[in-house]
Amino acid sequence: MTTADLAPVAPPPALPPLTALTERYPCLAGLPADTLAALPPLMTVPAGTVLFSEQQPCQGFPLVLDGTVKVVKSAASGRELMLYQVEPGASCLITSSCLLGRSPYPARGEALTPVTLTLLPRPLFDRLLAEHAPFREFVFHLFADRLADLMTLVEEVAFQRLDQRLARLLLARGGLGADGRINATHQQLAEELGSVREIVSRLLKQFADAGWVRLSRGGIDLLDSAALRRLADANH
Repeated sequence: MTTADLAPVAPPPALPPLTALTERYPCLAGLPADTLAALPPLMTVPAGTVLFSEQQPCQGFPLVLDGTVKVVKSAASGRELMLYQVEPGASCLITSSCLLGRSPYPARGEALTPVTLTLLPRPLFDRLLAEHAPFREFVFHLFADRLADLMTLVEEVAFQRLDQRLARLLLARGGLGADGRINATHQQLAEELGSVREIVSRLLKQFADAGWVRLSRGGIDLLDSAALRRLADANH
């Protein structure tokens, strides 16, 4: 990921930049102020901005203060699978592995929402990893957590039916809103599931015919969460 081509389009968070940064990333709180002040300025990029691409060299370690980044693996066929999302206070496993291994990105990072972030340049990342124990522990915990997430994803893709995975995704997305409304397109859901829009649309139509969901333009309403839960938890 680089910041050279990403122009800010909105002001940073209301907190002073250094305060906002250390609140999101307490592992940086013990660093000298001049070290933090030397970081590139905070910037906000719009949803849909590609932050890094496959085979691009990695230049630094992203620190997300607001918004969500999705990390996506693409196939030659055009199908895509969302590997994970990076929320404020977390960071990107693939970026860490690329920095440690001096290798290019094997996936794409894209702003799912407007994202405010800054970047630890590679030399500072290397120095903090070697000299600053709280940062080193943060990076290693990141590896452990993300690897567990990826193992769960591999298990779901390899061993669970797509209708079950779709039901589970709808329940997870619907739980984020008080009214059970899911503001997502069929294409977005397909990308998260590593499938194609036509298959996801067919399954959603089946769910709608059963009375479990109501489909509308740009969104889905959950009508029978219990039925979706039974499907999601059913034996294979």
